[in-house]
Parts: sequence; structure tokens; C-alpha cells
Amino acid sequence: MDNRNNLYPIFLKVSQLDVLIVGGGAVGHEKLSFLLKSSPNARVELVAETVLPEIEKLAEEHHVSISKRSFLEQDLDNRHLVIAATDVSSVNRNIFDLAKRRHLLVNVADTPDLCDFYLGGIVTKGHLKVAISTNGQSPTMAKRFRQLLEETLPDSSHDLLINLNQYRQTLKDDFQYKVDHLNQLTESFISKN
Repeated sequence: MDNRNNLYPIFLKVSQLDVLIVGGGAVGHEKLSFLLKSSPNARVELVAETVLPEIEKLAEEHHVSISKRSFLEQDLDNRHLVIAATDVSSVNRNIFDLAKRRHLLVNVADTPDLCDFYLGGIVTKGHLKVAISTNGQSPTMAKRFRQLLEETLPDSSHDLLINLNQYRQTLKDDFQYKVDHLNQLTESFISKN
């Protein structure tokens, strides 16, 4: 067994992608809430025969459409990401198989072997966003690390990023000069002196 996390972290602009969530119960609510907390403008369709009132409330507040019916294969048309969050493992497996045939990225809730991606812990301080992954081993530990970072990272991180970006815009040399200069400027952030 490999003892390291080989996942490649990326930050997706889900406001420009089409996301499908199948499942309107507690797990579907958890996945939708997590997605919208990090990306409030995500484009999402949720398909489920029954939908919790909390999901309907989120749908009204965000760009979420709800289709109250069973999952159909054509629900995968024009999608980028798929999250299977029903409480029926055979339905989740079917969604996974169909999505993989279409080369879609898919996450089957609570089934790491059927996931192309995980929804890890996320800390947001303005423009600063830190993602935490336990490689599917312990979502609870990712949650605790998230809580630790939320308490540790200063709220002023956002202002610092804005100021650094404005300063970067004033630099007039080539790319390497900018990188070297900004590395030197920010080195004190990690200095142990």
C-alpha cells in the first residue's frame, strides 16, 4: 500500500461547469451544501424522487435546479462533474458506470473506490482558499484540520493578497524577475526567526 496521497489538487470554476447531483436525502444535502459553501454560484442540477426541504431552500438561494424524478441516463448529457449520493448502492454504481463510459468525472458518496475526486475540507479567507485531503481515509480528520486552519489563518489574509496583487501589477520586468522579487518579499511569512 502506498503511504502517500497521490491526488492532484485543482480548483474548479464550477460556475462555468455543469454539475449533476443525484440524491435528495441527507447525503445529497451534504454534498450540495459543501459545494455551494465553497462555490455559491455553482451551476447544479439535482435529480431525486424526493427532496429534503433544506435542499429546496438551497436551490432557491443559488443556481440549483431540481428535477423530482428518478435518474435517467440522459441526465448525464452535457455534464462535467457527477455526484452520486443516493442511499441505494446499485443506483450509485449504475451512475458511476454510465458516467465513466462518457469520460465524466464522478464521485460516489462514501465509496472512495468509485471516486475520481473527493470533496475535501476547504478553508476560505477572502481570495485565499486552502483545500485539505486525507485521500478518502478520514473525512473527520479533514474537518478537524479545516477547523484548525480557520482559527489559525488571519482574516486579514484577504487584504494581504489584494495588496500583493496590486504590488505585483507595478513590477515592470519579465516573469522570472517578478517571481524572484515576490518570493524575496514574502519569504518572511514562513521565517522562523
